[in-house]
Amino acid sequence: MTTLPSQNESIQTEHHDDEHHGDFRLFGLATFLVADGMTFAGFFAAYLTFKAVNPLPDGAIYELELPLPILNTVLLLVSSATFHRAGKALLQGATQRCRRWLLITGGLGLAFLVSQMVEYFTLPFGLTDNLYASTFFAATGFHGLHVTLGAIMILIVWWQARPQGGRITSEAPFPLEAAELYWHFVDGIWVILFVILYLL
Repeated sequence: MTTLPSQNESIQTEHHDDEHHGDFRLFGLATFLVADGMTFAGFFAAYLTFKAVNPLPDGAIYELELPLPILNTVLLLVSSATFHRAGKALLQGATQRCRRWLLITGGLGLAFLVSQMVEYFTLPFGLTDNLYASTFFAATGFHGLHVTLGAIMILIVWWQARPQGGRITSEAPFPLEAAELYWHFVDGIWVILFVILYLL
């Protein structure tokens, strides 16, 4: 006669399974970011190849002003630091301090998006003027989409890290860690974009 396992035996079996099946969520996220980075690499390669083998006639490629892009770079680099502070605060059990740093990080991300829109409206070319313009808007717009998604993630993490009823704690920090890794990735991509589009 077959007997059903007791509750204690079921718990032990689940615990045993957990030991054999580790937490690969961060690995999965890192794999996604590598694939996403390849998409950006396509933009970089297209722009650099176009610039090298198919130069535009005089006057068809425009000098870009640097103040706004430099401001954007500073905003994202500072936001990476504030996000890191939020993660450290969470691990120390300082939930309220963590949430304050998250709000600062989200605010910096939104400031970046506003600054990016201001730049779009002051550029001396439009989306369809030439291949250079199309590549510029495609690369920066795709990055802006990532910043927008990152800002939404930050707000979700901020809400889920609330002291009463929140799911993100020092014992369960994965959502914040995942959002932070994504945010650092987005910031790193911007630094590369800044060098390629504005300095080369």
